[in-house]
Amino acid sequence: MNQTYGIVAVSAVVVTTIVIGAMGLRISRTTSDFYVASRSVPPQLNACAISGEYLSAASFLGIASLVLAHGVDMLWFPVGYTAGYLVLLAFVAAPLRRSGAYTLPDFAEGRLESKAVRRLASVLVVGVGWLYLLPQLQGAGLTLGLLTGAPRWVGGVLVAVVVAVSVAAGGMRSITFVQAFQYWLKLTALLIPAVFLVVAWYGDASPRPALSEPPSFRLHTQVQIEDTLRIRLHEPLRATATGTVDGRPYDDAPLMLDAGVHTIEAGTTIRFPANALVPAREADGDRGKGASSWGAPLSEGREEHPLYTTYGLIIATFLGTMGLPHVVVRFYTNPDGWAARRTTVIVLALIGAFYLLPPLYGLLGRIYAPDLLLTGDTDIAVLVLPDRLIGGLTGDLLGALIAGGACAAFLSTASGLTMSVAGVLTQDVLPSLGIRHFRLGTVLAVAVPTAASTVVRGLSVTDAVGLAFALSASAFCPLLVLGIWWRGLTAPGAVAGLLAGGGSALVAVAVTIAGGPRDGWAHALLAWPAVWSVPLGFISMVLVSLATRSRIPESTQATMTRLHLPERPTAGSVPATRRGAAS
Repeated sequence: MNQTYGIVAVSAVVVTTIVIGAMGLRISRTTSDFYVASRSVPPQLNACAISGEYLSAASFLGIASLVLAHGVDMLWFPVGYTAGYLVLLAFVAAPLRRSGAYTLPDFAEGRLESKAVRRLASVLVVGVGWLYLLPQLQGAGLTLGLLTGAPRWVGGVLVAVVVAVSVAAGGMRSITFVQAFQYWLKLTALLIPAVFLVVAWYGDASPRPALSEPPSFRLHTQVQIEDTLRIRLHEPLRATATGTVDGRPYDDAPLMLDAGVHTIEAGTTIRFPANALVPAREADGDRGKGASSWGAPLSEGREEHPLYTTYGLIIATFLGTMGLPHVVVRFYTNPDGWAARRTTVIVLALIGAFYLLPPLYGLLGRIYAPDLLLTGDTDIAVLVLPDRLIGGLTGDLLGALIAGGACAAFLSTASGLTMSVAGVLTQDVLPSLGIRHFRLGTVLAVAVPTAASTVVRGLSVTDAVGLAFALSASAFCPLLVLGIWWRGLTAPGAVAGLLAGGGSALVAVAVTIAGGPRDGWAHALLAWPAVWSVPLGFISMVLVSLATRSRIPESTQATMTRLHLPERPTAGSVPATRRGAAS
């Protein structure tokens, strides 16, 4: 990839983001504009903004990465990300908007009349937001590092600074226009190169390997190993090496390895002959073991317990969307519940169209960038494909367009997350609801994940987002579903469910990120906790609520009526707001 073109593209996206944000700032005249855009964002614009912030680094880079590495099982990610809005549409969108709240803690306190529930919900909202921000900053560092050669932490810090400035300056009104623009930029940045890539693929005269076969190098390929790794060979390998393999030094000498496990030291260069099979990284298990391991669903490849992890992925993505703070806060900007429902329907169409593209990049990456499977840098597959298939000026320009789209992905999602986390920090941590304290909350919202992104290594972008979805599903799905649809929910029940479901998921996520068990059932249960933590949250809320029926708030009947009686779909209808709702 031509670094000059890439830098120009990224710079253009950053400048455009700032300019559009400044235009939004000019029409942000009130506190309500700043926090909830005066609850006047029409469905079409709000849907574009929600899609813009929802399609994160995990969507733009990570899905193609996982499809490249692990095959069709990973298509559950885009399916789950999209289907989560069906659950949101059916159970949450309109009642949540009618609640008049601004944040999830607002809703929790208003529904249950409990400061304890509010404080606990605030902690979990901040935890989900920070966990989701982490992969955005890591993805930014990966992309900008590829473009400029700078250390990976530089990209994360740069995005954090741009996001903090734009959010603190313009608030919700400003970032609404920014995120709507960034959705269309991201769609364009994948769609136009995809057309060129498919044409180049069909015009390629070389034999196309069957997708059911293990990946192989189409041409003579040189791979530089940056970090020491262990590989597993299922048949003998003949190559040329410069460096150290299995403790033996090589200096541009033939390398002959038998089937089995071998260690390649950092700094070693290996040149593979054409049609050689790509060795499987030992840390990745048995990827490529059988002829159908990539193309068949639920094959032994990604995990030792593929059926369990697939259910964990489905539950987390289907149920986690409704509790994501940056998604939920956008529904409070709709004029009424009818507009919130219509917004959700449009979002389904927009993100469904986008998710048709990343799997195509994963497929082409398996054919044209198999060396990334060996180095572990599969997150950059989308960025390098134009150069691999097309090359020349056209390849450079398409690569720059993709780089600009990736930058938009980091900025839009990070902006929404920062806005939502800063709102909670301002209401529940800092002493005032004023805009000055919101700006201080903005700095705090980005500072923690920025620091963490410089320390955490070895966690893929999409895996980190998957953990955030699991935490969101475990904590907020039970709270929202039961709080909206069950009159019997009590404050003690909500606290018990948040602690049991959300707390246990938070512990599992922390252990996973910290480098806990890497194999066996212990790893599967901790890395994919939604299978057990979501039911645990529901059961705890129901049982404790039944045991504390005397604690049902007196205002429950009035609250449930407000949640479920529809308003007239008029642009001027603004329901009464609760504390912190920026009225």
